[in-house]
Amino acid sequence: MTDTPAETTPKPLRRWLWIGLALAVLIAIVVVLFETEDTIDVQSSQTSPPPPKVSVVEVTAETVRAQVSAFAEVRPLWDAELRTAISGRIIAVHDAALAGAQVSRGDPLFAIEKAPYESAVAAAEMELEQARLELLRAQNDVTVARRQFERDGVEPPTELALRLPQLWIAEKSVTAAQSRLKAAQSELSETDVTAPFSGFVTRRFASLGQTVAPGDALLHLSDDRRFELVAEFSQPDWALVEQPISGTLADLVHRTGAPLGQARVRRGGGFLDQNTRQVRVFLEVAEPDDRILAGDFLRVLISGRLIEDTLTLPESTLTRAGNIWLVAEDNRLQRISPNILFRSEGTITIDAPQGRGPWRVAKNPLASFLPGQHVTPHAVEG
Repeated sequence: MTDTPAETTPKPLRRWLWIGLALAVLIAIVVVLFETEDTIDVQSSQTSPPPPKVSVVEVTAETVRAQVSAFAEVRPLWDAELRTAISGRIIAVHDAALAGAQVSRGDPLFAIEKAPYESAVAAAEMELEQARLELLRAQNDVTVARRQFERDGVEPPTELALRLPQLWIAEKSVTAAQSRLKAAQSELSETDVTAPFSGFVTRRFASLGQTVAPGDALLHLSDDRRFELVAEFSQPDWALVEQPISGTLADLVHRTGAPLGQARVRRGGGFLDQNTRQVRVFLEVAEPDDRILAGDFLRVLISGRLIEDTLTLPESTLTRAGNIWLVAEDNRLQRISPNILFRSEGTITIDAPQGRGPWRVAKNPLASFLPGQHVTPHAVEG
């Protein structure tokens, strides 16, 4: 009979032994990690960081000619809805009357039936001849009456005895008949509707065979040779303009910056716009550039008077709050609120600050700038 060896250690006791051994290993690992941790000493430095570099532009006071600008809409000088002056049936619509057509002054547009108006002209001509015949008879009667009184050797008692009132009436009748003939001829000429000025037909209202009455719309015609612009300026800008302004020339610039020629100032000032309270300037373009189109918005540049002691700076020097930062002689920042006189092509012109120049102005100021902050200036071109 074989004896089975008895277990010397109970199972619960072995489990606790393994748990204790794991805890001992964990503790040993933690101790080793703490002992091997990088303990590089951080040494404090008493040296302050170098001042930040700032790009500056150096400017001096100068005398400049002011220039004010504003956007204005290009409008045709002549813009009309042509309406018929007579009644009748449209017997012809020419190609120049179609929408989109470009016409010259005098080009035929519509033809209205002529027969009634030709008849009226003929009747007026016959009436005029009849009035002239009555005038000849009246003149003859006056001549006969004068000779009769001269032969008798007496003075005519009244003008009626010389038949002068009949002569005056005959003369007035001739004048009235001539006026009626001109009116009939004018109505006959209205049967051929022509373009009163050069331009584009933007819309047509009447069609072939349509019967029209006086005042009915035929088409809309917009001038393509002469344009006008109405620019509005604030009162401070208007104060920079040299007077008188009428008859001077203003530069026109496209929104892309391309120059488009010049416009003549027809009239400026004298009153304020009721809605914007700004000064209105009226300009004309007699020979427009082909790139100038009605309905477009162009920048109008008007030269003003000479202004002394000014600084011209890039627009980037102006912060959102409307300030600029100067770098003083001791390389410390100084903030000022400038008086902006005008803007032109990416630059601003301001009154020169107090003191003697030249001035160093931060070209691209940062939001972190503080008054009195020490910086390292670096001169760049403006």
